[in-house]
Amino acid sequence: MPEVNLTTIAILIVGLYLISSIKVLAEYERAVIFRLGRVLPAPKGPGIILVFAPIDRMVRTSLRIETLEVPAQDVVTRDNVTVKVNAVIYFRVLDPTRAVIEVANYLYATSQLAQTTLRSVLGEVELDELLSQREKLNVRLQSVLDQHTGPWGVKVTMVEVKQVDLPDQMIRAIARQAEAERERRAKIIHAEGEYVAAEKLSMAAELIQKQPAAIQLRYLQTLVEIGTEQNTTVVFPLPVDIFSSLSTWLKKKAAGPEEG
Repeated sequence: MPEVNLTTIAILIVGLYLISSIKVLAEYERAVIFRLGRVLPAPKGPGIILVFAPIDRMVRTSLRIETLEVPAQDVVTRDNVTVKVNAVIYFRVLDPTRAVIEVANYLYATSQLAQTTLRSVLGEVELDELLSQREKLNVRLQSVLDQHTGPWGVKVTMVEVKQVDLPDQMIRAIARQAEAERERRAKIIHAEGEYVAAEKLSMAAELIQKQPAAIQLRYLQTLVEIGTEQNTTVVFPLPVDIFSSLSTWLKKKAAGPEEG
């Protein structure tokens, strides 16, 4: 009877040990197994795996894309302007074994690397480039980060500069610059309009000079336009030649009696 009890207890212990050795991994998880301190060649999962403790030690690693927000960093641009810049990084683990072995904490290491890279890369550009060419800088940041995290088995898929905070004095200076630029464009457009108008008037004058009847048609058209408005004033344009002819005739009439 004692032998039966010992056998039963041993079977129960072995059964409980096997049950406790069963681990279930989700589709996006992989398990890096250390057996007697040595890592197995390939990570296990997903699904049901066996981890025989204390011989085996399991480290779970997620293969999903992780989002890491980089805190606001004080960046001095190449033209000596101090700004605060924050960003967000998207990355994922491609090699779970290297992510566990090569670096102690790949999340913390990637965060620290992102902060230093953000300051160094953005410090090499001028403020105008930082504000206008953000897509180009995002690609450059992603390339630099991916180059450093590649040996860790981590792939940086995208980097986005979220916000650039400027000092109040710089905001006012940029506003004045934009206003001056708008005024310059307005003056250029106005000058171009005056030039085109003068050119068209010159062409019209040459055409009217070739066809004198055209000026009479313009007079009539002007009268029609004035007549359509509800007013009591009528402006009738007369050619200047009429006044010169009338002046010449009056001078002749005045000189006639004196000669007689």
